[in-house]
Amino acid sequence: MDFDLDESFQELRTLAGGLLDREATTVRLDAHERSGDPYDGKLWTALADAGLLGACLPEDLGGAGLDAVGLAVLLREIAAYAAPVPAYASLIAAVTVARHGSADQRARLTALAEGELVITAAVREPGTDLSVPPAATPGTTPGTAPTATIATTARRDGDAYVIDGVKTFVPYAGQSAYILVPARTEDGGVGVFLLEPGQVALTPYPAATHEPMARLGLDGVRAGADTLLGAGAYETLLGHATAGAVASASGALASALRLTTEHVKTRQQFDRVLAEFQAVTMQMGDVYIAGRTLDVAMWAGIWRLAEGRDDAAEVLAVAAWAACEGALKAVYTCQHLHGGLGLDVTYPLHRHFAWVKHYAHLLGGAEAQLEAIGALVA
Repeated sequence: MDFDLDESFQELRTLAGGLLDREATTVRLDAHERSGDPYDGKLWTALADAGLLGACLPEDLGGAGLDAVGLAVLLREIAAYAAPVPAYASLIAAVTVARHGSADQRARLTALAEGELVITAAVREPGTDLSVPPAATPGTTPGTAPTATIATTARRDGDAYVIDGVKTFVPYAGQSAYILVPARTEDGGVGVFLLEPGQVALTPYPAATHEPMARLGLDGVRAGADTLLGAGAYETLLGHATAGAVASASGALASALRLTTEHVKTRQQFDRVLAEFQAVTMQMGDVYIAGRTLDVAMWAGIWRLAEGRDDAAEVLAVAAWAACEGALKAVYTCQHLHGGLGLDVTYPLHRHFAWVKHYAHLLGGAEAQLEAIGALVA
């Protein structure tokens, strides 16, 4: 099986990596964290100017029309540099709007491609996560969205909908122009509504990744029928949210492995570099294997998502399990091999550790993903 990226995706990776290598330096990340800004606006603009924010948008919206593989390539590079930009939130939402939005809704994405706005998606609720793919709900078939995990409701009231519920861990909600809000409709399906922050009650709170998060309170929020995206929007949102989270965890782990490799090659104990100790080499081997396992499952699942394969959710669940199980243990090992240096906020490893842990939490954890895999293969 060939997991090499084709030429267009290799060029995308080179372009993104080169820009981030110049712009997302450790010095700049340190300065950003001290500033208290929600994200690096100059870096966000630089990504837009390079055409990266629009890469996964359709050509009629000024994008390059790249699929889920392109999305994963870009998010993996951004995570590898721990770049403080709202790429994950904005791009998974943008892909969903581009595919299922009306002409008016889709037209709003051109401002995102130009770096002029941020959008986000509220994919989590209290007690829920990304561990239930669309086909995993008992009694459903591939292509249908699960309603069991969606407590937020949307009932029809004349020419509008009334939405009630709570969403948690919504990234950049206060900085976004629009928020995608999934809600269970009266026909038993799940609709996705394109709301504005002013329509909901936001309670901000910090995250270990320094991203601004918020709780969304929806108490009788009225949303016009024109805010509802087309059929299948929730399935697209959930699939790309999972793919993006797995790709981000992969990128963060790759950088943690790189830093740890350099550390054990140069750090000395008992007049020997750490890499000469058998216990260290065995632990480094475990980290490498965890990264390779995640990457193989990730690319296999994301390719299937891009191709519209029926088994995409199953393979993505395997990748998500690898991110929650092996990758999370691997970054703990990287911290251990660094000793106290790994916990020093002036050393970059803590960022990659926080990113992997954040996305493992978003994905629901290893046991939840095993349950999802079991439901999918049953």
